Amino acid sequence: MTFAGSLRAGKHQLTFADGRVHLMGVLNLSAESKNTPTVAKSVEDALTIAERHRSSGASIIDVGAQSSHFDNPDLDPTEEIDRLARPVERLVSEGFLVSVDTWKPRVASAAIELGASIINDTGGLQHPEMIRVVTEADVAAVAMYLEGDSPLDVGAIDIEGSLVELMIRRLRDRLDGLTGLGIDDTIVDPGIGISYRTDRGSYTAHQLDVIRNLDRFGSLGRPVLLPVPRKPELAPTLAMATLALEHGADMLRVHDVLAVAEIARLMEKM
Repeated sequence: MTFAGSLRAGKHQLTFADGRVHLMGVLNLSAESKNTPTVAKSVEDALTIAERHRSSGASIIDVGAQSSHFDNPDLDPTEEIDRLARPVERLVSEGFLVSVDTWKPRVASAAIELGASIINDTGGLQHPEMIRVVTEADVAAVAMYLEGDSPLDVGAIDIEGSLVELMIRRLRDRLDGLTGLGIDDTIVDPGIGISYRTDRGSYTAHQLDVIRNLDRFGSLGRPVLLPVPRKPELAPTLAMATLALEHGADMLRVHDVLAVAEIARLMEKM
């Protein structure tokens, strides 16, 4: 099942029809990130990467200044805002639809003031202050499945058989609560881009299980965002992106925009 409606994100409108997908190109402002091709060291770098993503087929630029890998330091919100401010302001002024990847309410609030249209809350859109920030703003928000309070506060994820039913049930409860607060422009993320302190082989099997069941997440009635896990080699990364396109993703968050866009065009998903 794919999402067939539209999503309002600030002044932007994202339309989903006929199984087409939106690509979210990753832009890192975190020097700690290991994904060096998408790390910008200046505002001009950020604009260059964003323009490359857009020309390759991305309709959204997802900007993050705090690494979500549990090995990396937890930045003070002031430092995270300092890293984000000028690049986000420049991208918005150049007409980009900007999403900001953060789990900190102060950072989200600052990003919204700078013109961000989507808050990609990697804390799971579960904390009251973040919910208040989103409720008071004209933005869309990502509700991600997370076992923990933040991506830096995760342990091992207990993988005994398929977790899909549990994940869908918990996400449905979360979305129902958000709808009750007037937050309707939400995007669902199964959260398999988060690194848990779990055996890599079993976690990869879990990621593949979720991807093969993406159409079931579509039953939640929201666009389904799949952050494609970036593996050490490009081939398995692209294999996961292809599976996600086949199994009902409405949005893909990717570092390798051009390669994924070419696959999506081949599958007539763009």
